Amino acid sequence: MQSTIEIRPDDLTGEDTRGLVAFHLAALVGTAPPESIHALDVDALRRPGITVWSAWIDDSIAGIAALRELDAERGEIKSMRVGDGFRGAGVGRALLDHVVAAARERGMTSLWLETGITDDFAAAHRLYESAGFGDCGAFQGYRPDPNSRFMTRTI
Repeated sequence: MQSTIEIRPDDLTGEDTRGLVAFHLAALVGTAPPESIHALDVDALRRPGITVWSAWIDDSIAGIAALRELDAERGEIKSMRVGDGFRGAGVGRALLDHVVAAARERGMTSLWLETGITDDFAAAHRLYESAGFGDCGAFQGYRPDPNSRFMTRTI
């Protein structure tokens, strides 16, 4: 019997969620120079205009994702991460679908993201491409960066 993925808003106070955010940040070290890593820590994820969700399977955190409001019509996907023990279980797809639905409910018409370019990000690239994201230029405060891949889609 396959376990159900439960996605819920997360206030980032729980040890499990904070641990996954820390793991996410640590895993990015070495994938690009520090100035090319744009992941947010727990404090930054708590800023106004950012909503975080965590995905749970049984009593274990399986992943996280955040939506940052760029403006009334555009949102940015931040901090998408699936725990290593849950890769291939549909957690990334469930989180991405949840963020897209939330953005639509808020009246947004497009989503944007920045991700890395190394092989470490291949699964993320496949997920985003399969969900209709395509490459674009740097956006909203980012600068062109050979270590970053920028993507967007209308919703």
